[in-house]
Amino acid sequence: MKKTAAPRRAAKPAAGNRQLLYVLSTHWDREWYQPLMVYRDRLVHLMDRLLDGWNNGTLQGPLQSDGQSILLEDYTEIRRSRTDEVRRRVAEGKINAGPWYVMPDEFLVSGESLVRNLRLGREVVRDWGGTPSDAGYVCDIFGHNSQLPQIFAGFGITGAYIWRGVNDTSQRLFWWEAADGTRLPAYKFQFNGYCCYAFKVRHANDHKFVPTAEAVQADLLAFAHEEAAATATGPVLLFDGGDHLEWNPAVYAHMQAAVKAGLPGFTFRHGTLDEHLDQLRPQFDRVTAVLRGELRDPGRWEDKKTDQQWLIPGVLSSRVWIKQANADCQNLLCHWAEPFNALAHTGLGGDDRADFLREAWKWLIQNHPHDSICGCSIDQVHEDMKYRFSQSRTIGERVTRTALRRLAAAITGEIRDGEAALSVFNPLPRDLDETVEVTVELPPDWPQFADSFWFEGRNAFRVFAADGAEIPYQLLSQTPPRTRCREYPMNFPENVQVREVRISLPLRLPALGGVSLAIRREAPGLPVRHPAVPGLATSERSMANGILAVAIADNGTLAITDLRTGAVYERGLTFEDTADIGDGWYHGRAVNDATFVSSACASEIALVANGNQLATFRIRTTMPVPAEFDFAAMRRTETRAMLVIDSLVSLRPGADRVEITTTVTNPAKDHRLRVLFPSGAAAAKTYLADAPFDVIERLIALRADNHLYREPEIETKPQQSWTAVSQKGRGLAVVSTGLLETAVRDLPERPLALTLFRGTRRTVLTDGEPEGQLNSMPLSFHYWLVPLTGAPDRRRLAEYGIQVGAGLRDVCLQAVDHRLVRAELSAEPDAAALTAGLFRLDGGAVLTSARQVAGTLEVRVFNPGTAATVMTLVPGPALLRPGAAWRPVDLESRPAGAGGRLTAKGVKVTLGPKKIVTLQIGRAEA
Repeated sequence: MKKTAAPRRAAKPAAGNRQLLYVLSTHWDREWYQPLMVYRDRLVHLMDRLLDGWNNGTLQGPLQSDGQSILLEDYTEIRRSRTDEVRRRVAEGKINAGPWYVMPDEFLVSGESLVRNLRLGREVVRDWGGTPSDAGYVCDIFGHNSQLPQIFAGFGITGAYIWRGVNDTSQRLFWWEAADGTRLPAYKFQFNGYCCYAFKVRHANDHKFVPTAEAVQADLLAFAHEEAAATATGPVLLFDGGDHLEWNPAVYAHMQAAVKAGLPGFTFRHGTLDEHLDQLRPQFDRVTAVLRGELRDPGRWEDKKTDQQWLIPGVLSSRVWIKQANADCQNLLCHWAEPFNALAHTGLGGDDRADFLREAWKWLIQNHPHDSICGCSIDQVHEDMKYRFSQSRTIGERVTRTALRRLAAAITGEIRDGEAALSVFNPLPRDLDETVEVTVELPPDWPQFADSFWFEGRNAFRVFAADGAEIPYQLLSQTPPRTRCREYPMNFPENVQVREVRISLPLRLPALGGVSLAIRREAPGLPVRHPAVPGLATSERSMANGILAVAIADNGTLAITDLRTGAVYERGLTFEDTADIGDGWYHGRAVNDATFVSSACASEIALVANGNQLATFRIRTTMPVPAEFDFAAMRRTETRAMLVIDSLVSLRPGADRVEITTTVTNPAKDHRLRVLFPSGAAAAKTYLADAPFDVIERLIALRADNHLYREPEIETKPQQSWTAVSQKGRGLAVVSTGLLETAVRDLPERPLALTLFRGTRRTVLTDGEPEGQLNSMPLSFHYWLVPLTGAPDRRRLAEYGIQVGAGLRDVCLQAVDHRLVRAELSAEPDAAALTAGLFRLDGGAVLTSARQVAGTLEVRVFNPGTAATVMTLVPGPALLRPGAAWRPVDLESRPAGAGGRLTAKGVKVTLGPKKIVTLQIGRAEA
């Protein structure tokens, strides 16, 4: 029989006395200035001593496990012999774990990743027989996003414990209000943050300190009075939880003796943060201070005491490959593996792959601790992260491939001799109607033709829609035969040769669904050509599509004309290189800096694709920059290194965007590279950027008193995928993937600045680590530039972010592949129902998740706007089954309101400003 956790009880303090609530914890960075397995060794020692202390009676109260539950797994993977003992301590409340699985960064991962982290962390605690903590502990995270109180409330988490990002040192207690208005009680640690007790009572920073009964009693009382004076109501928190600190039996024994002797004016209890919240909550109506939304104050000086909170904003752009790999995995899981697995499972039956997907998320979330995802640790830590990304990506790709192949076989009819089937899928919750690029895999024995003499063969095939109409395409590239592996369930794999042909063609793709195309070979020797003129290129260095016109200057910069308004945006795609003498935490600005720009460099311009479906120019800029920073002279060296910057700039018909992929070969050190796009929005005072479950309006100008700050505010700020600045009739948005740092510079042209990467040598507690320079790998960045005709369309830019990050996917099946996949299906599929897609969203809501949960489909959306919006979820036929129903649920899938029957008209929901809503779709009894 599964054990249940002991109930948490909050003792009432004696009349006239303030209660001191002592909470024992440890801030556990899983990896940082040492790699995981070194910290694991230290964790084992820490946990051994805790368990021994409880067993021999020298330790009386519980451990608050730093808001995380992964410590339980990390310890027992080594100390398997103590697993049952740990399980017992969790069940009885001696180890108070969660609510997180790991302590993440709040800006470098998606809102959906924060939800999955909390959900996994709470599941782990319950699996261990305990009750997860409902204290929202985020004390060492580098600033806080605007929606965390709403996320916490969605899990039933009843309060927050914060430190960084808030400069008010006058009091401990606040209300923290999310962007949607959700309020939670919040406690802010002061001065040394969660380490205050460790500094002032334990003297953990004094390596010569020897505790005595008198010293501990005096320091304990002094600390208690200081905290009591700053805490308006409720118990006085004594939080003993410094970085990687084990409990100190000597100090603890002296503290217990002092308590036994009596602490004038106080009573004492050893407890948890949950008990602290339980006692605070009934008295919180006396608290009037309110913190609203995003908390990103940089550290400042105080007149009498200096709060040691540092925001540490440079982590947005350090070791950029980490941010890109994380974005790739998030997009893969949220926009491909989960929704298309749900469509395949709903429409075709079979395993819902939930166990595999949970494992993929677990590997990914293990890379989300704030010293891991932030890129501010030693090289070995970040090398270890590559393996975890690889495991998450491999699972996600396998689940996606399986689902898409099953769907492709189901929506494709019989494949005859001389044919192949190409299925193309759309991850957006809205129909997509534009030209797309796909890869056709052709058998190498299919016929080819020659344009003139046989200088080069071209593959002779035609593409047909499901209704039999031929679809003209633009040939982009082709390869010699390549090897593929064809799997068989009961036979050895087969080595298969294919030619890859890349084409562009116009398609209309259903929301969260796909279409099947027939690829038919042409008779031997007969050419297959389609009209290619007029192409989108208008000269050897310009292109236009009726909406935008793009001209390329000698130096490789772009002049973009918005043909709808006549607005011209000049000098776009200018690269700016500055010194960076910082580390993973900070972009270090040198006094003796020298800023270089590509606008004085020569560029090569090549037209690499031109047709009526797509035009692409390749711009190669060779940019000489200082080879490194000379730390002896404290200036950039006169020796030059050549940055080779290759940009593919594309335009497609009917599109209001310019698509750019930039690849950089980086031999230089100690520098930051940004790309600039002057917007011309001179009157703009603010700009917009997306955030987890939100869109933030930020001031362009820095604070007027910035010169008085210990840690000055910097112009670069976080985004998830897009940033936009506009004034009446003009403006620009940049949409990217894995590039999380942008700025709108406070200059007359209001240029958008997108940080591509920072290369740094400094690493904490080392003489420097080479991999922070990013010299050993090619760096590639994908982003879109979107001219605006008015206020930014928040929903549309969010979906552009999905397109940039997730892209489209295609599956090419030969006849034998089709038979193999079809043989695994239990019944004849309804091709029309599957082609219609999973569902469509109408209205202003943004989709973040659609996945199978316990036999139902869960869909999560949010309203990015400042006014209410009406969203309609229109189900595809695969969801419209007898007894189908819907209902709102919270972030742990618990009912959160009344629902109803699911009909073809769909589910209409009004979302308040910035509101997150989760809908569960399944059978009525679900």
